[in-house]
Parts: sequence; structure tokens; C-alpha cells
Amino acid sequence: MPDRWPTATDLMTPDLVTVAHDAPLSEALGLMRSREIHEIPVLRGNRLAGLLTFESIARRATLPLTTKAEHLLILPPVILGSTPYPEIAEQLLATGLRAAPVVGRRGELLGLVSRTDLVKALPPLIRSANQPVDGVARSIGTTLKENDPVRMLIARVRLLEEHPLPVVDRKGKLVGAVGIRDLGRILWRPTIGGKRDAENKGKAMDVSVSTIMHSPPVTASAGTSVAEAARRMIRERVSSVFLLGASGKPESIVSQADLLGLAIAEASREGKALGDVYVEVTGLRGASDPSILTEIDRAVAGGLRRISRYVRPLLLNLHFAPHAIHRTGDITVEARLHTNKGIFYASNTGWNLLAGTGALMDELVAQIRRQRQESRRPRHIGGGRRPTGDDESIVVDPDLESRIRHATEDE
Repeated sequence: MPDRWPTATDLMTPDLVTVAHDAPLSEALGLMRSREIHEIPVLRGNRLAGLLTFESIARRATLPLTTKAEHLLILPPVILGSTPYPEIAEQLLATGLRAAPVVGRRGELLGLVSRTDLVKALPPLIRSANQPVDGVARSIGTTLKENDPVRMLIARVRLLEEHPLPVVDRKGKLVGAVGIRDLGRILWRPTIGGKRDAENKGKAMDVSVSTIMHSPPVTASAGTSVAEAARRMIRERVSSVFLLGASGKPESIVSQADLLGLAIAEASREGKALGDVYVEVTGLRGASDPSILTEIDRAVAGGLRRISRYVRPLLLNLHFAPHAIHRTGDITVEARLHTNKGIFYASNTGWNLLAGTGALMDELVAQIRRQRQESRRPRHIGGGRRPTGDDESIVVDPDLESRIRHATEDE
């Protein structure tokens, strides 16, 4: 383990590609495609105005490409040259961004730091680098077929923001993957404006996903180490690796975000992260009912408080995977909880998001309580010993619920 975590200055890419605030979307998209980047800083004069992303453009796919970049800007998190690795990872995951600009004390643009930069530097920074990557994999909620029209991707843009979607043949075997960058081939056109361009774009949306997918997909087998998965992502220039079953069908996926979660958990264990517990929620992007989200936040916060009586929670990943696009369809909620005593997993399937989340937290509490009881029995045989600090109850930040809500709303 290094003596210190690297900072943004150590990790960032100083060779920047930027556009002016009044540049048309066609110019920004052309640069993003040619340089194979997902985000591009937008400048007003010499100062940073904001960030333009493939995702923000894809959500407004009907806008003409003459639209000025400044109309689709998002405000990135503030990352200084001195910001340490764990905080950068936390900021990128909380905002859902793949990269963020690094600014100086006067707001001047110094560089760009991305998830790829962080993953490249990850293996020597964490103790779990040689452990199987299966432990941080998540299930694949949505699978595309080769002949599905590209138009379907527009309705699934929020899923593409999290990771590429697998493309399978008639037998369910993995043949490719489609991500935001692949979708950019349809969004970008050399001509702009006019009825003919609109008609051509409409026809392009009806072609099959097999025409834009990248193939072969990057895969790994069960037991592949975290370090090897990170190296494979960097070598193949992808953001995710699919884990295949014995039949060749995709069973789970590991993304850059999953690997960065390990760094956040490790920093929390060392007491170097900002928050006591970091909660990452995926699969709920665009959820339309704020009251349900608030209740889910309360259920999570309450569960973490109970868990803190037995272990110190460091990082909680919650992934919601719908079984259908209809609101009444079943949804599976998966949880991966990093603690100072190991990693715990739980899942629940049903139609009620709130009940599923509550049951999931109950299951985690029950698992941890059982482990606590089993681990303490032999220690007290023959006199025992006084519990150590790790055995005592952990005090959780009283503002935990509000911080969880903030992370969920960013989704």
C-alpha cells in the first residue's frame, strides 16, 4: 500500500479537448467521436462554463445539431489539483460522470480526470487487487437482441450511462455490447439541419443494434482478479467487463464504478474518506416518484444504523434491476455492503420497491448479527477478553439519511 493516495494532479490528463460555449452540438459531437471521449469541457473565454456529455445530448436526441453547447451544460463537481483519489472517485460516482475537470484556485481549467485514469492507477492502491472480481460484479438487468432497433436505445439511455448493454444472438450467447459511445454514431451526422437530415436520422434509428455494437465484447471468466479486470478495461479501452457462465451466456458485469467502489471502501476503512458511509444507488435513474425515493432513503439509513451496532459499514451498493419496463413489473434489488468485517450480499425480488429495500436491509442485519454471534462464541471460552474497538458499536453520522438522499437524487 502507498504512503499516500495520489491526487488529481498525479492522475489528470492535461492535454485537453474543449469547445466554446456557443459552438454547435455537431462540433462537440464530432470532437467526442474522433477523440473517443464521453465528456468535453465547455469554455466561456478562458474560464470553465460547464461540461457537455454524450448522455446529456442523448437525452435530448430530437434537438437540432445547430443547438449551442451552452444549452446542454451540466455543472461538474469541484475537483482541485490537491483533491485525493478517494474523493475524486466518490465525486464521479455520486454525480454519475465518467470524467470531471480539474480546476485551479482561480477557476482556471488545469486538466481532466476520468474513471479510466482512476482505474489505471487502482491495482497497487488497494489490498483486494488479487481477489476475484466476482465479488463486486452485479447482475445484468437488460439484454438486447441483435435485431432490436437502435431506437430502443434512446429509451434506455439512462441504463447506458451506468454500463454498456450486452447484445445476444437467438441462443442467448453474447456477441457484442452497445454503450453511449456506440450510440454516438447515430447521434452525429456530417450534415446538420433540414428535412432531409431529419429523415436520414429517423431511418438510422430503425437499423438493428448489431450495426453499431462493438464486437467482440470484452469478457472474463469467474475467478479473474480485480487487478486483471482493471488491466483488461484499460487495454481494451472499455468501461466494463462481462462475466460469462459455462454456456457462454452473460451472467454478470463489472464496471469501472464497481472497481472504484473498492477504493472508496478501503479509504473509509483507513479513515481517509469524507463520509462515514458512502451509498451508491444504480438502476433508479429517472425515477418519477420522489416520495418513494425518500422512503427508500429512510429504509437504507435505518438499516445502516442497525448494522452499525455490530460492524462499521463503509460502502453500500444498491442496484435495482427491473424485469420489465412496465411500472407493475417485478424488480430485483441487490445489495453489496463493504464493512470492516468483510463484504455482505443480499437480494430481493418483488413489485414493491420500498418493501424490497426494507427486506434487503433486514437480511443484511440478520447476516451480520449471525456472523457477530458466531465469531464471539469461542473468544469468551476460558475467560475471554475485553471487546476491542472493532467489536464495539459504531456511531453513524446523524446526517446519514440526508447524505443518502443526496446521492440517490443525483442518480
